[in-house]
Amino acid sequence: MESPVIFTRRLELHHIEADDLIFLFENRDDTQALRGKDFLNPYRVLVDFQGPLAWRVPQVKEDPRLNKWFVRWIVQADTREIIGSTSFHGRPDEDGMLEIGLGIESAFHRMGYGHEALAGMWNWAILDPVVSTLRYTVSPENIASIGLVKSFGFTYMGQQIDDIDGPEDIYEMSAIDFRNGRF
Repeated sequence: MESPVIFTRRLELHHIEADDLIFLFENRDDTQALRGKDFLNPYRVLVDFQGPLAWRVPQVKEDPRLNKWFVRWIVQADTREIIGSTSFHGRPDEDGMLEIGLGIESAFHRMGYGHEALAGMWNWAILDPVVSTLRYTVSPENIASIGLVKSFGFTYMGQQIDDIDGPEDIYEMSAIDFRNGRF
């Protein structure tokens, strides 16, 4: 079941189908996932650095229905090039909380693409009535990402220790507040 493309002003967020996601992870090869697409992956996003795939692929293998919440390529609309990826960490939890991750190629940092991609993903997610809280976690050292999430008006909720990434600051916003912010 293919998820629709999410369009923003300068970006297209293209969902990667479950079989393509698994193939991409297991073979470090994007040819299957790109077959029939009208965009390219010159920066080898999710090929050289597989980021979220190590966590998302096992989840998809266990329950393919979860994939609707997972990995999307961030495609620059005018160049038709993939410049990053984004993914929720899973389906909304029992309280309706939905956490997201984001990666933009360094050549495209500080151009507003992260803000635009997050806004697109969150606007899509809050259409689901189950989603009540949006969450973004970030290393306390990552000043740029902290600035990014604060630019939306997210509230600092505290800190957690991630088994892999270490300390992470937790930021949240209700889906209602996000909707009212018209991002």
